[in-house]
Amino acid sequence: MRHLATNYHHDTPKEFVALHQSAMLTRPATRAIVLKGQQILLLYTERYHDYSLPGGGVDEGEAIELGLIRELREETGAKGVSQIRPFGVYEEYRPWRRDGYSVLKMLSYCFTCQIEAELGDTEFEPHEINNGMTPVWVDIDEAINHNLSTMANSEKKGLSIERETFLLQLIRDELIQPSSLHANALK
Repeated sequence: MRHLATNYHHDTPKEFVALHQSAMLTRPATRAIVLKGQQILLLYTERYHDYSLPGGGVDEGEAIELGLIRELREETGAKGVSQIRPFGVYEEYRPWRRDGYSVLKMLSYCFTCQIEAELGDTEFEPHEINNGMTPVWVDIDEAINHNLSTMANSEKKGLSIERETFLLQLIRDELIQPSSLHANALK
């Protein structure tokens, strides 16, 4: 799968990561890219006032694609997940001071896929409910602009919103705009 980007938390610069290879925990995660024209299926989180791709950690022993389907179903109620295609992997490093580790290396495996038109019931975890997480179809430019505004106006912006905004911009530029440009050329 192609490498999309690497991001380092300010407390884990590249040099720090290089020195702590033996104390690094690697966590695979998935991100689902579900498009319907200019609309994209995202999660809106009231607590953080941001949009993110559905997805999350892959369970131990779970195939990445099965983790994607499970997370998409749990977080959005998506049914009939099909046509799963790799988009790329986003790599990030952040501090991790648990279980004898100093660094968390998170690999977010991003896939495009299709789902049935109607969403079912979600199966949010308690912290997701407490954070006010809701699945929504939203115009991708609206989501990008919203996240950019949140980042500009928040002192607590973290790596997650940076990752999500980067991915949304890349999705728009590579998956949505080319088809829009092609459609306009045919008119």
